[in-house]
Amino acid sequence: MIKFDRFTLENGLRVIVHKDEYTPLACINILYDVGARDEDPDRTGFAHLFEHLMFGGSVNIPSYDEPLQRAGGENNAFTSNDITNYYLTLPVANLETGFWLESDRMLSLAFSEKSLKVQRNVVIEEFKQRYLNQPYGDVWLLLRPLAYKVHPYLWCTIGKEIRHIEEAGMEDVKAFFKKHYTPSNAIMVVSGNIETEEVKRLAQKWFAGIQSVPKPVRSLPTEPEQTEYRNLHVKREVPSNALYMSFHMCSRRDSAYHTLDLISDLLSRGNSARLYISLVKEQQLFSEISAYLMGDLDKGLFLISGKLLSGVSFEQAESAVFIELEKLKQELISEKEMNKVKNKMESTILFGETSVLDISMNLAFYELLDNAESINNEVGKYMAVTPEKIQQSAREVLVRKNCSSLFYEALN
Repeated sequence: MIKFDRFTLENGLRVIVHKDEYTPLACINILYDVGARDEDPDRTGFAHLFEHLMFGGSVNIPSYDEPLQRAGGENNAFTSNDITNYYLTLPVANLETGFWLESDRMLSLAFSEKSLKVQRNVVIEEFKQRYLNQPYGDVWLLLRPLAYKVHPYLWCTIGKEIRHIEEAGMEDVKAFFKKHYTPSNAIMVVSGNIETEEVKRLAQKWFAGIQSVPKPVRSLPTEPEQTEYRNLHVKREVPSNALYMSFHMCSRRDSAYHTLDLISDLLSRGNSARLYISLVKEQQLFSEISAYLMGDLDKGLFLISGKLLSGVSFEQAESAVFIELEKLKQELISEKEMNKVKNKMESTILFGETSVLDISMNLAFYELLDNAESINNEVGKYMAVTPEKIQQSAREVLVRKNCSSLFYEALN
């Protein structure tokens, strides 16, 4: 049971406090409710660009890293299609330094042409290195627009194309910041050997003066139901052929999410999982194969991907996967197999709550999902999944007409 206190400042900033008296470190995690799905289709990659810009200096602090390092702290951030998350850890005694740094960049960035140019070049280089010049790097640039037609999940967090980042101007950047980087659009979690009253004092001192702005109203296009199988076949200079199969599924908030998460574990978690035993070990069609969920806040994707062994055709490999999926639809899984994946899931959740950083990020995310209290109900939701629910979700989701397959062929 993770215990915490909470309060909300008048400007709308939600603050959660988790006390852990056994660590010398404190963590400040700030989640902004903005991701790549909130971008203009003709101006993509802004959420990720902003992750970089947030370290380029704020209105009163020209360097973010330098004072944090002097205080013995570390920091990082990540962007997804749904959120942008910033976190830092530092000794409890220097906690106020973290409040000072985070409040100033929520107040306003420096917005210098130099910083924009530098970070724009960094993101462009990342686009080239990770997505264009790396084996299998462009998979998501291909698979997302194959699976999605109207919802903004059809582009990656890096953006649709480099041109969008190259053309990002100062007015575009300022407008994005003004709209999304506001107290009402943020959740702050503070963890460590700290008292709630002290966090209240620091939050009031450093954040209460930031202007209150209404939370942005999100209105995104709904992805139409997929009614026919889709396929894309490409050739690239990569070591081996790879198969990627995506299926539309429910959102992270939906009650069926936990069932589908367990299905992905049944299929591919560990060497005793179904796909490994059948397709890797017995039939020797794949050298490796995995199943996983995107966990998106809007309706997301269930993925199966694997590297094919030499001489195996894409059609043969894909057909073998569908045969294994059909077994989930036709036969109820045993209680033994169900208990095995549930126990593994429970262990994963519990081990993911061992550090103040992990707890801080999880509390912020669950607060965004519904409310932070739901973090303590997560194990119970997995335990409530039945063999019948597994069968029902497999029949609804893991069907050919709901599948978009990418055949990623290696050039000889």
